[in-house]
Amino acid sequence: MLFTSTRNNDLSVSFSQAVRDCIPEDGGVFVPSSIEDMRRWIYYIDETTPFSSIAGSLTSALMHEEFSPIICETIATAAFPVEPVVRQLDGSLFMTEMYHGFTGCHRDYGVSYLCSYLETTLQLKGGKAVFVDFTHGGLGALMSKILKGKKNIKAVLVYKKGTVRGLDEESLAWNGGNIYPVEMEGTEAEIKAAISKVFTDRNFVQQYGLTVANTTNVCRLLGQIFFFPYSFAQVKNKFNGEFYYAMGAGNYGSLIAGLYSWRFALPVNGFYVPSTSALARSASGSPVVLDSLVDLKARGEANPAIPANLERLESFFGKNEMMMRNFIFPVDISDEQRDAAAKELYMKYGVFADKDTASAYAAAKENCAEVFDEDGAFILTAYNHPSLSSDYCRHVIGEAPEMPENIKEAQRPVQLGRPIISSVDELRKIVESL
Repeated sequence: MLFTSTRNNDLSVSFSQAVRDCIPEDGGVFVPSSIEDMRRWIYYIDETTPFSSIAGSLTSALMHEEFSPIICETIATAAFPVEPVVRQLDGSLFMTEMYHGFTGCHRDYGVSYLCSYLETTLQLKGGKAVFVDFTHGGLGALMSKILKGKKNIKAVLVYKKGTVRGLDEESLAWNGGNIYPVEMEGTEAEIKAAISKVFTDRNFVQQYGLTVANTTNVCRLLGQIFFFPYSFAQVKNKFNGEFYYAMGAGNYGSLIAGLYSWRFALPVNGFYVPSTSALARSASGSPVVLDSLVDLKARGEANPAIPANLERLESFFGKNEMMMRNFIFPVDISDEQRDAAAKELYMKYGVFADKDTASAYAAAKENCAEVFDEDGAFILTAYNHPSLSSDYCRHVIGEAPEMPENIKEAQRPVQLGRPIISSVDELRKIVESL
């Protein structure tokens, strides 16, 4: 599979290059230039097909020009020790729990897949990779788990002061591990700007194999595709009509991953998502990407520390506004509607919901008559374990879910006891020290 840039259709690079050199020189982000038609395979899979097998088959479809099916299966098998859970809430409503990983977040699957891909392919082709990422703490806790034993990957993780958590001593670089955590002065925006400046030096990026673990990296994004054919396989024999996904907005990584799944020939009929200032609903109900009011060539370069999935969305549909209008349905959801949806999920189905899950359910509720009248069904996406939003659950529902031990460990505060940095040069020196 080849990849191009959102800002240069003439660019064509391999999957490996798109992953390792995650920001094109033109300042856009990488997107697939073509996607295999997997129709026969998608209709063959069912509820007995393991998640890792689905991931392995899609990995082979993505990378068959570069790696053998055996290598592709190895990448997927190593990445996913646990599966998502798909629950049927009632006859026409399902929910995909994407949080049954290491730290209780859907991110666990995509980052694990990215690391498995890099470690496997770097062993074959040679070279090293260094992640440079901002984190609120969750990514560090995850990396502490999945980078253990990796020979070819290291990570420089940049935190605001006092937000380090979930790391164990053996994972730290100064103890022989693969992670160099560092606290940095400044706001989140200032820290992300500093990370972006590191990536502007392309010689430095290539010399040290720098990349990112967020969905700016197309491998991390494509790792999220697997949720969609898996959930379809789990529900396909339980109803006979059309089906739609309802999901929280997030940074729109799941939305674009779902659209790529449709390109693979997944028979999804549309995606309902709460409207935001970035992806709004027009007076006629059509989706409007506000950034599209500014021509791509007039925008600044993509920041590696900030996922640009809406730019991918623009690229996906191009100038075809009609197609976009028929697949993406932004829904205006108030806080009151969201909270009422959270209460209903708990009262009817015993489901604790965070704000994203509650908003997704509220979006589905606003449109259930239209969908159900066509013998359709909704699949809700639950990104993160609800115990990570205990305060919200307690406020809206009156009680909170129990937090599993693995998530408690990921939330454990850590004192680094090392100097706080304040400049890009200091950040570069840490990269050089690895």
